[in-house]
Amino acid sequence: MKHSSRFFENRDCEYYPCHEGIEEINCLFCYCPLYHLENCPGKPVYKIRDDRTVKVCTGCTFPHRPENYEVITRYFKK
Repeated sequence: MKHSSRFFENRDCEYYPCHEGIEEINCLFCYCPLYHLENCPGKPVYKIRDDRTVKVCTGCTFPHRPENYEVITRYFKK
């Protein structure tokens, strides 16, 4: 699925690959649009920093997997 409205991979990005273990990385959602959700479908880790709970998504690959495009865009409609 080369560059399309559903998938874009930027191998020239200075941060590529941002996650290990994915053969194709969808850069379309480089910044996860589901970050604000407490119960997102990804696998974030929550850490305590300065008496605050912080959502850490560095190990989550959910928004970068091409097959999750429809799942993410359904959240836009809500």
